[in-house]
Amino acid sequence: METQELSVVKLERMANRLRAIAHPMRIAIMDMLTLEPKLSVTEIYLRLDIEQASASHHLNIMKNHGVLRSKREGKKIYYSLVSNALSDIIRCLNNCKDC
Repeated sequence: METQELSVVKLERMANRLRAIAHPMRIAIMDMLTLEPKLSVTEIYLRLDIEQASASHHLNIMKNHGVLRSKREGKKIYYSLVSNALSDIIRCLNNCKDC
């Protein structure tokens, strides 16, 4: 197995992404987007029973750190995961019996 050299820049980017998802609401958003690959801001905040401003705040943090992408369709903005790799980490933690 070949090992990749990790640069300081890449390690910093990875740590920033992990920090961006290290919040219960953001994990819940990722979990929802794993099950439904495209959701609007409205769908997200209604399902989580939080304020629209709070949902937008969490979505923007994840988007700015490369976890989510957004796409405008008419008046609505839809969010989706950039990659399922981070969701795999969340699933792995959910399956951890010692956690």
